[in-house]
Amino acid sequence: MMDLSRRSLMAGVASGVAVLALDRALAQSKTKLRFSCAFTESDLRSEAYKAFANAIKDDFDFEPYWGNTLFKQGTELIALQRGNLDLCNLAPADISKQIPAWSLLTSAYLFRDADHLKKTFKSDVGQEFMKMARDQLGIQIITPVYFGSRNVNLRPDKPIKTPADLQGVKLRMPPGEFWQFLGESLGANPTPIAYAELYTALQTGTVDGQDNPLVSSKLMKFDEVTSQFVLTRHVIGYDVMAIRSKIWDAMSAAQQAKCQGAADKAMDDNTAKFTAQEAEVIEYFKKEGKKVYEPDQAAFRVFAQKRYLDQYGKDWPKGALERINAIQ
Repeated sequence: MMDLSRRSLMAGVASGVAVLALDRALAQSKTKLRFSCAFTESDLRSEAYKAFANAIKDDFDFEPYWGNTLFKQGTELIALQRGNLDLCNLAPADISKQIPAWSLLTSAYLFRDADHLKKTFKSDVGQEFMKMARDQLGIQIITPVYFGSRNVNLRPDKPIKTPADLQGVKLRMPPGEFWQFLGESLGANPTPIAYAELYTALQTGTVDGQDNPLVSSKLMKFDEVTSQFVLTRHVIGYDVMAIRSKIWDAMSAAQQAKCQGAADKAMDDNTAKFTAQEAEVIEYFKKEGKKVYEPDQAAFRVFAQKRYLDQYGKDWPKGALERINAIQ
């Protein structure tokens, strides 16, 4: 009886050791994906990336670093290229620094909404831009990551229908050439002021208004010192999920399809959440007595695209702007 118990115990131990060995082997066979992003773990986009990671967990070990705890914002692309990073949430402006043609994809009034953004990246012209990034930078872009639209928010109770109505309006824009040009492309007089100083600048009248996603404006309580929100939607805010092409190429066709499907699903859900959040904030502003309305989007689009075409069009692929505009 003693021998039988001992044999049973030893068999159980051996079985446990075998299971542990198998778990270790499976863990070692997974590809580690070191991931970096600028946003915190409480951001809606973090939920999307966690959903993506869960969907691919059988093949990949997702190791996230939220809030630029691994690499500083703006250095992620270099880290990917050097092989120090595997996957990241990458700003398109960082790509345009190395590929000037990508400045088209950062211009105002290019995308009409989140759906147009998604369709563009799935289209032939979108695939051409993704191929540029792959060939020249060694990264595979998996999907765009939407995070809301930027809108104009003003102190004066002045109706804004066309860019001409913003003439002479001191519109706070973030410091930097790109942002100042964006303000000009709306017809306003851009004024660089740090984000942390913006509430006071609005309160004292140093500036007449500001532009930001609606959710950010609510969080910063800009509605307390302004009278209206003009839904210009001049920038459809997005980043891209990007992975080192060497890792992507090492995947099987089935793994690539699984990753693509998981990313598309996670980011579609993310877009729906952001859209719902924006709608809630609009209703909140209205209840607070703020005017919230849409201007003449076509007038703004024509004005802005002409400004960008004159300034940066020489770097853009011929006909790319027209092809993106035609996507329905």
